[in-house]
Amino acid sequence: MAINIKEIEDLKQIAKKIRYDVVKMIGLAESGHPGGSLSSTDIIVALYYKLMNHDPKNPNKKDRDRFVLSKGHCCPALYAVLAELGYFDKDELWKLRKTGALLQGHPNIKIPGIEANTGSLGQGFSVAVGMALGCRIDKLNNNVYVLLGDGECQEGQVWEAAMAAFHYKLDNLIGIVDRNKLQIDGCTEDVMCLGDLREKFKAFGWDVFEIDGHDFKQIVDTIEKAKSMKNGKPKMIVANTIKGKGVSFMENNVGFHGKAPNKEELKIALKELQ
Repeated sequence: MAINIKEIEDLKQIAKKIRYDVVKMIGLAESGHPGGSLSSTDIIVALYYKLMNHDPKNPNKKDRDRFVLSKGHCCPALYAVLAELGYFDKDELWKLRKTGALLQGHPNIKIPGIEANTGSLGQGFSVAVGMALGCRIDKLNNNVYVLLGDGECQEGQVWEAAMAAFHYKLDNLIGIVDRNKLQIDGCTEDVMCLGDLREKFKAFGWDVFEIDGHDFKQIVDTIEKAKSMKNGKPKMIVANTIKGKGVSFMENNVGFHGKAPNKEELKIALKELQ
């Protein structure tokens, strides 16, 4: 299903609102990971508002598409989308990381709409492979989506999971790498060079695409194409993104990988996102 100009503009406005909520909730919590949350916002918005079969009123319906946030530390973006769609009360966002609150620093299946506990890097990808295999065994006509960080792809478990997905011919599995090229210790290529991720996943038997992870037309069109290819091969989309996207002083700034804005920075960021 092609995406039109109006839909693209609508998604841009939604993403801007989500980014505002992400920065606000992390700022109020004085803790969290703004950089990767902001780089992945457009991808998560496109999935939930345009591409996935899901129902906020019935989060556990059997034939739903599944989304696993393997880079679990970037959950503020997912929380903001789920709240906006009505999975839970939006007031929960402003209690992020508070003792006893629903929303903690990593996803938990106690939260409506969350499919898996994630955060230990690499494990969410393996969980998604298991989900895709389980859905196929249950003969469900759905897809499993999983979002990885590029730094996360330095984990050996990622490549074990990639090998298993090819072995079991999981063409209902669509992976996306948030390729913002920064991780907690600096540039991904300086910490542990990833090389050409496209060729790596191709070598593991996956169909691979590369896109601009902030271009809604590319995101939607590529995922729609991946969904239609029932050829016995899992799909991986390398999405080139900007860490901290949408906030000038956070963009491509590794310092905001896991640091909340202070009060003055929060005011500036929220003004930019208005």
